[in-house]
Amino acid sequence: MTERDGTPPDGSRRDALPDTEGRREPGEAPVDGVVLSEEQRRRRRSRSVAIAVVLGALCVLFYVVTIVKLGPAVLIRPL
Repeated sequence: MTERDGTPPDGSRRDALPDTEGRREPGEAPVDGVVLSEEQRRRRRSRSVAIAVVLGALCVLFYVVTIVKLGPAVLIRPL
């Protein structure tokens, strides 16, 4: 059984950092997380850039296909 605020009846807490509520200072290593090597960070960044390029290319492709499907008549119309 838990109290209304989610804590067990004995008052103990389950989170790892009750004082900081999960926050940490910039540059501080994570307490209970995965630390990536420089090679892993470089690979993650290159994957992120590749995904961004593909997403941008898809946006441009959809825009061009939409304009082509509308046809040239969309530009020649009375205003």
